Amino acid sequence: MGKHPDDTHWMRLALAEAQAAAQEGEVPVGAIVVKDGQVIATGRNAPVQGHDPTAHAEIVALRAAAQQLGNYRLDGCSLYVTLEPCAMCSGAMLHARLARVVYGAVEPKTGAAGSVLNLFGHVEINHQTEVLGGVLADECGSLLSSFFAQRRRQQRAEALARHPLRDDALRTPDAAFADLPGYPWAPQYISDLPSLAGLRLHYLDEGPPDPMVAPRTWLCLHGNPAWSYLYRRMLPAFLAAGDRVVAPDLIGFGKSDKPKKEGAHQFEWHRQVLLELVERLDLRNVVLVVQDWGGILGLTLPMAMPERFNGVLVMNTLLATGDAPLPKGFVDWRAMCRDKPLYGVGRLLARGNPHLSLAECAAYDAPFPDKGYRAALRAFPERVPAATEDPGAALSRAARDFWQQQWQGQTLMVVGAQDPVLGLPTMRTLQQTIQGCPEPVALPDAGHFVQEHGEAIAALAVEYFSFPGVGSSSG
Repeated sequence: MGKHPDDTHWMRLALAEAQAAAQEGEVPVGAIVVKDGQVIATGRNAPVQGHDPTAHAEIVALRAAAQQLGNYRLDGCSLYVTLEPCAMCSGAMLHARLARVVYGAVEPKTGAAGSVLNLFGHVEINHQTEVLGGVLADECGSLLSSFFAQRRRQQRAEALARHPLRDDALRTPDAAFADLPGYPWAPQYISDLPSLAGLRLHYLDEGPPDPMVAPRTWLCLHGNPAWSYLYRRMLPAFLAAGDRVVAPDLIGFGKSDKPKKEGAHQFEWHRQVLLELVERLDLRNVVLVVQDWGGILGLTLPMAMPERFNGVLVMNTLLATGDAPLPKGFVDWRAMCRDKPLYGVGRLLARGNPHLSLAECAAYDAPFPDKGYRAALRAFPERVPAATEDPGAALSRAARDFWQQQWQGQTLMVVGAQDPVLGLPTMRTLQQTIQGCPEPVALPDAGHFVQEHGEAIAALAVEYFSFPGVGSSSG
């Protein structure tokens, strides 16, 4: 299975086909079929133009060769292709009884000539095809790399055209979020909500969007300094139940735009963004899932649209009404943020969650590549209402009245018992505020970021909210 003298020559012809495919917007893969020293067929990738998932370069070339010879058996033929063939193409090559297959670059994700599997290596198959890889591999691979780099640049340019970046904001580069562990979901963006005024907000929206199909919608609101990555351990259970999950990144966090000035971050404004997002996405049968600032803001939402909310899952948060002292743990946290404004977010998460990997800690740091991106981290501790006249305090008192007197849905409360900021005493005060709230479920090993123990919480919540009468003030 050695290299033949003409292999490089024939592979350059296949490369020309690949280049032609790239010019037509297809992934640049090209193939030719050679018999008795003559090219009898060529092929290039065409699944996009042809709306045909089978129109890989190899299949196109095999079909043309069979027509040329008047026989679907291609005895004595060699096929040259710029990329290691997939399982579909490898099977077709074996069925055609090619004498030889020569490819250029390896395909580590789908290659079926040795990278992922080797269909040609099964001696049980009644025909054996000789295979050689690596011919002009660098040139073949470079063409593919250049194509995908250009495509990414084009996608970024298109995204910027759809959601132009305001002069007074920053946007964390997409590369910062590459290959995040446990976070496979596609990003969604919106910038035309009236309150956003052009700022781009990122959110996850997974599961059936039709409320007639999805039993529930879980609206997951993160706190400071986290982002929607915090819910990665809980989303799979919600989705496995057939539900819809929406998890936005607050402006200033995660993949959302980050205003440069701290003054942009105001309680009423962030709340209005969330209200408009719920309306725009037409969220119904909502279970509100909150923690930290996700609750400080989120617990003020249902009173504005009670018909949309059926349940609330509350984790380590509070209603900051301004007429009661803030917990000492929070006061200490706010002082730390003032004294050490460049604290490591990932390191902070790991302090109460030693099971986090280095890659997971890096994912929490990813939204904030330098101090210019951290205005929200500096602003949010100062925005928690501490006095009755503070912005947001009156809204929080109105929300307290709603939860005490009007709430008719189910409530589940889960507490990280090791939380030094908003632990069990604070949560018991909130429990007494929410009509019909049962005894909190305390997790002895969890701290402030309860969602890092989220698999068990999500399983409990799915079961709990599947029985409408349980934990309901009307039940």
